[in-house]
Amino acid sequence: MKNPYIPKLAIIKEVRDEAPDVKTFKISLRDGALKYLPGQFIELTVFGYGEFPTSVSSSPVPKKDHFEVTIKKIGDATNALHKLNIGSTIGVRGPFGNGFPLSALKRKNVMMIGGGVGLAPLRSLIYYLLANREKYGELKLLYGARTPDDLLFKDEMVNWDMEICLTVDRAEKGWTGNVGLVTKLFGETEIRPENTAAVICGPPIMIKVVSEELLKMDFPEDRIIVSLERLMKCGMGTCGHCNIGAKYVCKDGPIFTCRDTMRFLEAAL
Repeated sequence: MKNPYIPKLAIIKEVRDEAPDVKTFKISLRDGALKYLPGQFIELTVFGYGEFPTSVSSSPVPKKDHFEVTIKKIGDATNALHKLNIGSTIGVRGPFGNGFPLSALKRKNVMMIGGGVGLAPLRSLIYYLLANREKYGELKLLYGARTPDDLLFKDEMVNWDMEICLTVDRAEKGWTGNVGLVTKLFGETEIRPENTAAVICGPPIMIKVVSEELLKMDFPEDRIIVSLERLMKCGMGTCGHCNIGAKYVCKDGPIFTCRDTMRFLEAAL
């Protein structure tokens, strides 16, 4: 029986700069391919520095021999990862978690709302929905970041066949777009709650504020879907690091509905 705490060896195949402190890594397992759903996460090991959880930012379709993660520098292990080169060996455990409710989204309009690096797991969902375009309704992305330089996947967005609204907290020279919280974008587009599912990913305070605004628009609680980020260690619900009330983000999530999260989201702030 394989020990679930021992990571599989993997190789970094490509590194791309996304923002001043964010990079996307293309990774291949040495033995086989990673099978995952949009919204699931892995535990990534930088040998000699430690392990950390990260969502997979690429889509599982079409099938390929690699996957991608998009990582912001926030600690020793992530800083060490940013210093690695193509060909470096890392460790991978997973995937873990439940993933986005792809079946429940079918035949519905999908409005994705992201903040900062929260666009990374949404990118996995975006490419999945685009690859299965005939199964879903209108697609829309509302996305905010601190500055224009911090907006992720700018070069890719031009090829995403959907309505995209952007905003930044602080404008810089040359920026002519929206300035303000991502909720400001609600006034920049038509929103029809009756057949739309909202998918949110970003900091907990942003999730809380956005969820409250959507509820005011009469979005049903079970059609507000959130991806929570929480300090996770084991990925299997045994260590307790990601416990919020009666829930474990790694095991019961990281994808929840508003009906679930509004009862314990205060504990995550």
